[in-house]
Amino acid sequence: MYKNQYGLEIHLIKGDITEVEADAIVNAANSYLQHGGGVAYTIVKKGGYVIQKESDEYVEKHGPVPVGEVAVTSAGKLKAKYVIHAVGPRYGIESEDKLESAISKSLLKADELSLTSIALPAISTGIYGYPYEICARIMASVLRNYKPVTLRKVIVCLYSQDAYDVFKEVFDSILKS
Repeated sequence: MYKNQYGLEIHLIKGDITEVEADAIVNAANSYLQHGGGVAYTIVKKGGYVIQKESDEYVEKHGPVPVGEVAVTSAGKLKAKYVIHAVGPRYGIESEDKLESAISKSLLKADELSLTSIALPAISTGIYGYPYEICARIMASVLRNYKPVTLRKVIVCLYSQDAYDVFKEVFDSILKS
């Protein structure tokens, strides 16, 4: 466990984000909120079709979610109350500041919803190709400087041992006081 200068607890775990006990989980989403693969598919499969239905309604009403921005749906049957869908950038196509934005906006949305805990995946490291090290560095930097309002706990949940090992090394160098 790490703590930033504002008292925000940061936990790094290896596991399945759909099983994490947090007020919200973050889904690494595409702009159209079509949850057909990866973690997004698992979230809908375990949480129920209501998540995809609400995502479709969001896009219908507001249009595609820009890269670096977020949208919120309920979490269906998951332990969380909400799913925050963060649209990360594609590696080598869109800039790193869009990844920083997707992470920051997820935290800001959790505070806006008066949540106390959130679980984050390694946004953009799947099909969008971001190396774990770059994602970890950006995430650690955002978390180090984030001043929470209601948020008390951030759980960074990584599915593979490779991801966990890289994030642990980067987090130890950036977040250890």
